[in-house]
Amino acid sequence: VDLIVHNAIVYTVDNDFKTAQAFAVKNGLFLGIGKSVDILKKYSSKKIIDAKAKPIYPGFYDPHSHFFNYAQTLWQADLVGTKSFNEIIQRLKLFNAQHPDSKWIMGRGWDQNDWAVKQFPSKELLDKAFPKKPVALVRVDGHAMILNSEALKLAEITSNTKVDGGLVELKNGEPTGILVDNAMRLARQVFPKPTKAELTKMLLAAQKECFKLGLTTISDAGINTLEIELLDELNKANQLKIRDYAMIRMSVENLDYYLKKGVYKTERLNVRSFKIVGDGALGSRGACLLEPYSDSPTEGFLLSSYTVLDQNISRIYNSDFQANTHCIGDSTNRLILDIYGKNLKGKNDRRWRIEHAQIVTKVDLPKFGKYSIIPSIQTTHATSDMYWAGDRLGAERLKTAYGFKDLLEQNGLLANGSDFPVEAVNPLFGFHSAVARQDAKNFPTDGFQMENVITRQQALKAMTIWAAYANFEEKERGSIEVGKMADFVLLEADLMKIDQKKLRNVKVLSTFLGGEKVF
Repeated sequence: VDLIVHNAIVYTVDNDFKTAQAFAVKNGLFLGIGKSVDILKKYSSKKIIDAKAKPIYPGFYDPHSHFFNYAQTLWQADLVGTKSFNEIIQRLKLFNAQHPDSKWIMGRGWDQNDWAVKQFPSKELLDKAFPKKPVALVRVDGHAMILNSEALKLAEITSNTKVDGGLVELKNGEPTGILVDNAMRLARQVFPKPTKAELTKMLLAAQKECFKLGLTTISDAGINTLEIELLDELNKANQLKIRDYAMIRMSVENLDYYLKKGVYKTERLNVRSFKIVGDGALGSRGACLLEPYSDSPTEGFLLSSYTVLDQNISRIYNSDFQANTHCIGDSTNRLILDIYGKNLKGKNDRRWRIEHAQIVTKVDLPKFGKYSIIPSIQTTHATSDMYWAGDRLGAERLKTAYGFKDLLEQNGLLANGSDFPVEAVNPLFGFHSAVARQDAKNFPTDGFQMENVITRQQALKAMTIWAAYANFEEKERGSIEVGKMADFVLLEADLMKIDQKKLRNVKVLSTFLGGEKVF
């Protein structure tokens, strides 16, 4: 055989959640799994790995991420963790000094909820620091950005600019520089575009980071035809090896093209779903709520009209494609669950997903089970938002948010991703958030809304076999079983047994894709 691994604690994550000690791999697939003595006796190989009693798991999945976006952020100013807008200015000055030839200053990761004054910034400080160079800084959730005056001018955004499903914020009748949701498209049209060579370099760097953290299958929640074709080209050239579940960005043009073309699947690329964006994010008050925000008179907004959403989802129903809709607010969750239900009618195997499923009323919760809808959640959102989510929602409505156990009980499964680069890429952060409902500093001591905690076994399934199921890939990956692709990860400590306070710091020792070591 091509590879034998023995003397391990192998979590197969099969139906019985069995453990084994060893396995053999041939032609990229698991050939035999069992006790070390039996595997070593039955098979021979030039490549034998003694795992030294370390744990092995199926390769980790991230069923909701933004691989292309993350790749590009590696070449932008990192604004995550900044404690004030002044700190952002300092980081940007350093970034500009390091990249003096860049035509724009791009950055991502700021969050006004981390600042002493928890309000959207405005463009004045950016204008003072960079009067002639355009600056565009995307909020951590990807649903708002701030531009300086030079960037506003290039994007032709004025006090008269109006956008459906978006906001150009005004103060004293003038743009503050803040754009929310669909308004950001105006700025993106004038952003500098990386060349194909630059984009390839970015994607390969992003792949390296993912492999380092044990991810073997990631996703691209909303990309266009050119990006999908680049992934396929890099796959075929054997440059890009990571497996990608590419969700097609919803548009009439993309619907027309892909419904005619049909599902496209290779060993590394799976194109069989459309990513629909229902509303914005809670942090930027773009999530659409049934009642106004507790800290603002707005109810948020849908990013497309009911009619458009209804028509597009009906077209997907009459195809082989999956519908995956971003729903944060309770109003959006209700709306999409009902549109899904109108098409699906009852139990089914279409595996349509609600991405995030963040705030769901008790009335709407059973619809997940009634229509076999998969909650595709991000447990780190709960532990990132918990400090301020109550301000947005109020105590009573907060109880219906981040209800992962309640959602799991509807169909007996969850798909847990990270939404990177909104959150960190490391899948173990999500594992820890799921089982402890605490942040990196193990706060709060007793966990956040612990009535919705899930078990370690459930958390592991949500990033392996259940995530694979949500991608229609459970027959080929997601567990360590004979005949499946040999994607696996070797860790330094056992996620099932160590103190939960140590979970985020567990190191990946090696990552294998189809039996090939990639980290």
